[in-house]
Amino acid sequence: MKLLQLADLHIGKRVNEFSMLEDQIYILHQILDIARERRPDGVLIAGDVYDKTIPSAEAVTVLDGFLTSLADLHIPVFVVPGNHDSAERLGFGSHLLRESGVYIAAPYHGAVERFTLEDAYGPVGIHLLPFLRPAAVGACHPEEKVDGYDSGVRLALSHADFSGADRHVLVAHQFVTSGGKEPERSDSEAITVGGLDNVEVSAFDRFDYVALGHIHGPQFVGRPSVRYAGSPLKYSFSEWRQQKTALLVTLRGPGEEPELEKIPLIPLRNLRVIRGPLAQLTAMGEKSQDYIEAVLTDEESLADPLGELRQIYPNLMRLTFDNRRTQTQGGPGVAQSIREKSPLELFGEFYEAQNGAPLEEEQTALLSQLLAGLEEAR
Repeated sequence: MKLLQLADLHIGKRVNEFSMLEDQIYILHQILDIARERRPDGVLIAGDVYDKTIPSAEAVTVLDGFLTSLADLHIPVFVVPGNHDSAERLGFGSHLLRESGVYIAAPYHGAVERFTLEDAYGPVGIHLLPFLRPAAVGACHPEEKVDGYDSGVRLALSHADFSGADRHVLVAHQFVTSGGKEPERSDSEAITVGGLDNVEVSAFDRFDYVALGHIHGPQFVGRPSVRYAGSPLKYSFSEWRQQKTALLVTLRGPGEEPELEKIPLIPLRNLRVIRGPLAQLTAMGEKSQDYIEAVLTDEESLADPLGELRQIYPNLMRLTFDNRRTQTQGGPGVAQSIREKSPLELFGEFYEAQNGAPLEEEQTALLSQLLAGLEEAR
């Protein structure tokens, strides 16, 4: 059985105030071409389908066209809402859509939805787990103790139906770690402060394959069969070196490891970083439509670097300087370091700078709880 795994489409997203909708339409057409050529038995979309809980009309139209095209190919589609989605809005009309082979997970109400596909080896259970917050699980199971994301996901999965099939696939959207080790993250991901929203990979031990969304860089967690497909486009400059892919997963017989193939996705416009003196960066004759962050290394003052760069790079998104002056003042490296730190880490550094001593263990625990509460209330 072949399954095409996607995640983190973020339809309607803007990057540095540039709309990505045209780029998203282009890449979704490319994914449709892959589906026509490879003929997967199912398409798995692991959350963050939209970029906002209330998507624009244009974003809804793009998703409608994509799902309709997959349905026209008679390829079943399995979708879970991510933390950027409204499960209720994404799931509107889901019962009608099932007649066309489009299965969108309903908001969590105490059970994990399961559907079944069949191949030469027998039935495969496809389980759909929408993005879960502990409060949602606790409300459905008040008799059980839920003290965090990990226990919430484990409790939800303890009610999954594993009957009638030897192989099981989970589609989920969570921040998954392995032995406390976090996956590689990008600036464009929203992770709860201090990593408090992590779920240990052992929670998924009963599944033969776990199709994850939430992290934008393609990678596995703990074992090769628990995998983030990554986003189909680069949504931050921290991702500029990544090769975006669609992931084709081939399930074998019971007990056999799935076969994985990364199919490269080629964007309409690349997103990349260029670096050097202004004269060098503007020396190329032809314009580039790529999305650009330009890091200028000139030591002397420049009259209109933004204007000159936009003559060659009309989609220049960001301009920074890296020279002796900015290095003395902190420079872009400091800004990057700040972006990579959690609010808990930043507050801890501020507290130590002000008080000459680090936060005590009890203070750190209390602050973590407060920040987690703020995240839950978002």
